Parts: sequence; structure tokens; C-alpha cells
Amino acid sequence: MKIFKDWNLFEKSWLIIFTLINVAVLIYSKEGILGFTASVTGMLSVILVAKGKISNYYFGIINVVIYGFISYNSKYYGEAMLNILYFLPMQIIGFMMWRRNNVNIDESKEVKAERMTAKEIILWSVLSGIAVIVYGIILKKLNNTLPMADSFTTVLSVTAMILMVKRYIEQWIVWIMIDIVAIYMWLFIKSDYNITIMWIAYLVNAVYGLYNWAKLYRREREVWGKQELS
Repeated sequence: MKIFKDWNLFEKSWLIIFTLINVAVLIYSKEGILGFTASVTGMLSVILVAKGKISNYYFGIINVVIYGFISYNSKYYGEAMLNILYFLPMQIIGFMMWRRNNVNIDESKEVKAERMTAKEIILWSVLSGIAVIVYGIILKKLNNTLPMADSFTTVLSVTAMILMVKRYIEQWIVWIMIDIVAIYMWLFIKSDYNITIMWIAYLVNAVYGLYNWAKLYRREREVWGKQELS
């Protein structure tokens, strides 16, 4: 497939290893095909985001629909509403915005990475912190399984998705925090191993994404610098 043609050894190994783990969990725990599908499509989506490829949105749409359904059944209502009411339309919006910013549908170009200003970082941090507390109180009244943790991952996911659509490198720091809390929610509270594997894979990918986008940013600045000199 064309989307895999420029994958490096780490990316291929990462996907193969976590997919095989998911297959093993599917066979031995009998958790069901939905969790497996959500995990695999989620992994494909995030690794393509880390590479700055627009095809991430194809797999992302499938992932958010299935993961939203699983979250609802697990009484993680914040995660369910986040995926169906927010992530799903944002997949479409993100696709259109990335196409307008030098990302070809044939995967021949990568996204232009940007950096946040100090003012933007402070503003988003304060707003997100307030929103986590308020939404956590609301989820507690809805008898949520883990209201504050669910609020944390939900609110910060909204923030991270906006930063992703705007092509900010700092999105990856937010994703790392989300992944750590989500692993706790699904492993120690719900013991859903396919979904836990998905979030562990997300964490590994987020660290890689931070590294790769920083590299893209430096490379773009070098190119612009050479163009200005010429």
C-alpha cells in the first residue's frame, strides 16, 4: 500500500509488535473484535499523524466511532461524547485544513509544523485546567466511572485536537499526558486489554511524534533560511 512506502524501521516495528499483541489478546482473552478494530485503526491513525500524513484521518474516523461506542458501554461518558460529538467532526475539519497546508492526498508532502508562543501556552493551560475541574463535577453528577480522570482525558483531548489541526508541535506533549491517564483508566479500572494496548501504543507514538515533528520544524526552518539567503 502507498501509505506504507516511506515508513522507517521503527514505525514498521512499532505497528507490527503492537498489532501482534492485539491479536494475542483477541485470541486469548476473547474481548471481541470491536476493541481489536479500535486499537488497530487508532494505531494506524496516530503513526500517520506523527509522520505528518493526511491519510491519518481515514483511519481516525473509523477509530473514533468504534472507540466512542466502547466508551459509552464502559460508562466513560466523557470519552464517548468526546469521540462522537467532537473528534468525528474534527476529523473532517482537520482533513480539509491539512489539505490547504501543503499536504497532498497522494502523501507526497508532509504537514508544515508550527510552534506555540509562550502566551498561547499559558492561555491554553489555564483554560484547560478550569475546564477539567468543571467538566469533572458534571461527570460526577452523571455517575461516571472515574469522573476527574475522564474529564482530564476528555478536556485535554479537545485541546490536543485543536493544536493538531493548527499543526502545533506542542500537541504531542498534551497527548503524552492524556495517554498516561488513559492507560490507568482502561488497565486498572476496566481491565480492557485491547484498549489498554492501544493507549500504550499511543504513548510510544506520542513520544516519537514529538521527536519527528520537532525534526520537521527544524528542517522547514533550514529550507526557509536557505531560500531567504538566495
